[in-house]
Amino acid sequence: MKRNAIGRALELAVAGLLVGALSAPARAAERPCEWPQFHGPRRDNISTETGLLKQWPKGGPRLIWRYSDCGRGYAGVSIAGGRIFTSGDFAETECLLALDLEGQRAWRAKNGKSWRGAMPGARTTPTYEDGVLYHMNPTGRLAAYRAESGQEIWSVDLRKEFGSRPGQWALSENVILDGNAVLCGPGGAKGRIVALRKDTGKRIWVNTEVSDGPAYCSPILATHAGVRQMITILEKSIVSVSVRTGTLLWRHEHKTKHNQNVTMPIFRDGHVYATSGHGTGGRLLKIAPGGREATQVWLNKDMDNCHGGVLLLAGRLFGSGCRLYGKGLVCVDFRSGKTVWNDRRLGKVSIAYADGRLYCLSDRGRMSLVEAGPKGCRVVGQFDLPRPKGGGQLALSHPVICGGRLYLRHWNELFVYDVRGPRRP
Repeated sequence: MKRNAIGRALELAVAGLLVGALSAPARAAERPCEWPQFHGPRRDNISTETGLLKQWPKGGPRLIWRYSDCGRGYAGVSIAGGRIFTSGDFAETECLLALDLEGQRAWRAKNGKSWRGAMPGARTTPTYEDGVLYHMNPTGRLAAYRAESGQEIWSVDLRKEFGSRPGQWALSENVILDGNAVLCGPGGAKGRIVALRKDTGKRIWVNTEVSDGPAYCSPILATHAGVRQMITILEKSIVSVSVRTGTLLWRHEHKTKHNQNVTMPIFRDGHVYATSGHGTGGRLLKIAPGGREATQVWLNKDMDNCHGGVLLLAGRLFGSGCRLYGKGLVCVDFRSGKTVWNDRRLGKVSIAYADGRLYCLSDRGRMSLVEAGPKGCRVVGQFDLPRPKGGGQLALSHPVICGGRLYLRHWNELFVYDVRGPRRP
């Protein structure tokens, strides 16, 4: 084997070992990056990008471009087919937007009324599949659009159809797709959790067994004991339903202050981790072999994540604890539930991972690149996002690392940074 071929093989092997520890397939360098939904292809906010900067220069990485007309909101971005998608609040109307990779707007399409209650602004990221976008607005309109043009294909009024009722902070669910179905939790008396046809929006099944209304959580999919299931957190419980029939599989009580359950659960090896803020903490459940019951393994109140997301990396959980309770960036052992460390320097952050580093965006707009180890973490790069036009809104979007770029949404602006490492000759 030639020397350059050997070198390339070693590089791929090392990359495979790193990514394999996270149970994520390696991405070929020449393939374009796609991030088709909230938290990416596997809904875990773990990017398989490699060859990125290991530390940042003073002032942060190079800003490639900045788009300043996203509309008000906290929505993230999805990326597919050479386009970037997000949602925004434009006065009384919620809209979807498509940008090209150079930051030029391709189209803008309306999706019903915007939210005028507590903390107005768009919440959810469009979900992309096979040339179509699916998006739930904060007031209960779920619609599908052609990704190329923004043309609406179908829409459903979740309030009228299922009796959905937005909570104090509106509907904030990033819908998930499986097979021919769009799955979501309207939380209404006529439909707590529902499956709709992707092509028409017509109902496939409706679950009314569940007693809870909606919280603000986005669901995940898992297969356990041969059963494909959707797992989410509602107002007062963690629930699982069959993706095929909608039948309730199991329910575990999870009561929180303000019924504020935002963070997506995590499934791994027959276990489910779920966490909520304001002192609630996080609990690990074990699903019974038959798949019809879940029992608690442990409860850890250091990881009381509000809405910044939690990552599972090589057997450890990483996420932000609630600042009001003296928490920072927290690391918890997945199996034992023991806190490994708690670093209070970064504050309340939204978190993502790529190429051996944590990407942490504080709710005050400070972006940090963090190297995490078994005894603590080290900040290896940091900068402050420019204040968005229109004032000091909280930065609640989650970072996205895709195609050698870091995407950061802050209120009405989208910032795109170059985080590629030095190119080899």
